Amino acid sequence: MTWTNRDQYFQQLQQWLAMEGEAERERMAQRRQLSRSKDPERSGETIVGLILADHHVGLAGRILLDFVKPADGRLPMNRLKVGSPVVLSDDRNAADDGIGGVVSRRNANQIQVAVDRWPEAQFHRLDLSPDETTRRRQLAAMSTVRTLTGARGRLRDTLLGEHQPRFDPLPNIDFDAVLNPPQQDAVRFALAARDVAILHGPPGTGKTTTLAEVIVQAVKQGMRVLACAPSNTAVDNLLERLVGRIDGVLRVGHPARVFESLRGHTLDELVDNDSSTEIVREMRRDIDELLRAASRPSRSRDANRQRGELYAEAGRLRQQARALERSTVRHIVDSANVICTTTTIDDELIGDHLFELVVIDEACQCTEAAVWQAVLRAEKTVLAGDHCQLPPTVVSVEAARQGFSRSLMERLVGQFGTEVYRRLTVQYRMHETIMDFSSYQFYDGELIADDSVRQHCLADLIDVNRETLTTTTIEFWDTAGAGWEEQLEEDGESKFNPKEAAWVIQQVHQLMDAGVAADQIAVIAPYAAQVRLLRNRLQQPHLEIDTVDGFQGREKEAVIITFVRSNAEGEIGFLADTRRTNVALTRARRSMRIIGDSATLSRNSFYSDLIDYFQQAGAYHSVWELGEV
Repeated sequence: MTWTNRDQYFQQLQQWLAMEGEAERERMAQRRQLSRSKDPERSGETIVGLILADHHVGLAGRILLDFVKPADGRLPMNRLKVGSPVVLSDDRNAADDGIGGVVSRRNANQIQVAVDRWPEAQFHRLDLSPDETTRRRQLAAMSTVRTLTGARGRLRDTLLGEHQPRFDPLPNIDFDAVLNPPQQDAVRFALAARDVAILHGPPGTGKTTTLAEVIVQAVKQGMRVLACAPSNTAVDNLLERLVGRIDGVLRVGHPARVFESLRGHTLDELVDNDSSTEIVREMRRDIDELLRAASRPSRSRDANRQRGELYAEAGRLRQQARALERSTVRHIVDSANVICTTTTIDDELIGDHLFELVVIDEACQCTEAAVWQAVLRAEKTVLAGDHCQLPPTVVSVEAARQGFSRSLMERLVGQFGTEVYRRLTVQYRMHETIMDFSSYQFYDGELIADDSVRQHCLADLIDVNRETLTTTTIEFWDTAGAGWEEQLEEDGESKFNPKEAAWVIQQVHQLMDAGVAADQIAVIAPYAAQVRLLRNRLQQPHLEIDTVDGFQGREKEAVIITFVRSNAEGEIGFLADTRRTNVALTRARRSMRIIGDSATLSRNSFYSDLIDYFQQAGAYHSVWELGEV
């Protein structure tokens, strides 16, 4: 991305947002059209045949609808996460445009959606929706940011690369948490920043722990902090590390994991427990009863008119309840020292508050357009993440090609180098042989495995047998020349490899037979078709099988990776984005097994180096050794 002035920069972001919106709308239209004749739930972005199990009235009058499957009770594998925008429509009426909502809670058997009006169907359908609300908020924030002056204008210009980042002398700190020297240096560096600082956290190095210490120390210095991340799960991970360490921590939005320890810090819970909200509770009960009455079947000639009157009265009560809640919400927000929320900030709840410090965790998964809503409220900002892992998700291929998939953090690191960031180097996840390849490929060979993990293996786990399988840390199994070729799904949308899948299944069974629990194993595949194939064949409730995206920020004791691609042309598709592979290679703690076709993969220098690494480590094998080819 290049620009000659500030206006050109923001105009480019606006153009990319428009392209992204159009791409998302096209994808949804195609998905809805195709799903009428094919399996609609196959993509993971749709759930059909849902029935309403219960409903509630939440904060700000939101209607919270609980949906379940009427048959076996379990929801299909899906990508409708907490905070995902969705469209709720009539599953029996293809012409129904539906109503917009947001996933507010989910588990294996139930999904809750927050909407503003009642749906009128017996069987419901949920589709992942284009996020128009977020785009509108981003556009509004960018419009305001363009006109900033003073300290916040200086911050904007620094983030645009027009000024060098400025730092005060590193402060002396009485650390609240036990941190290693690189982590301590990163905290001092962040607090010394006058405009922006970046914490580069490779896998397993305690990035979120370090960022939490930055927040704790900032609050000790009297700062008010806005702590953000692009996903609800990442926000909750940060919240967990703050609760109990400082007072006045508030979670705004839809928590992905409402642990008991977190509930008392959510805005919904604090508002609900406030002594001034008893009137609002009574009004909610009235609203609830009105909605229940409106949903009852009636054969009366005036049924539609009466139902409309009930909905109208519920709407009037909801407006009154919202007005009463606003004063309580404002008091709670005003009293908070730290507010935790996603980067899609609800301006109605946060108001026009400014913060001495804004931190953004997992900043590399945010597009540049996505950070300005948070930065708009900052005197200074700290970005944390790893630009050597997954970039922002961008649906528009053309916008991504032009540069929309490059994060602000990646751009600043590229422009200012070590002047603007500190890298964490001690990792607490991986055996050193699992770590070393990624360390040299992506992190200048600087990663060090802590003594607690340097030599650990599966056999060290309780109830796991000590044998070759559980004491061997890494293996690469080569399918070259065996005819284990990739295949294309009938609809031509994704690829799978049945032979590799069979090998993976065998590996999973061997690990479990050796005493490794299913919930300690992960299977990662770059293609959704391979994931679907393995999920169908491996019916293990606690075994996780997913694409790379599903495992970002996660870890397992044992990881099996199937690369899928095997063809005479040497085509590897989006495996060429080696940052995605870096994520897969760094999820395992004690054991990593990979299967792939070296003849296909090694035409790319990264995979050639990867195979060389396994050979030098004495961990390379050919499937010809199995005697089953």
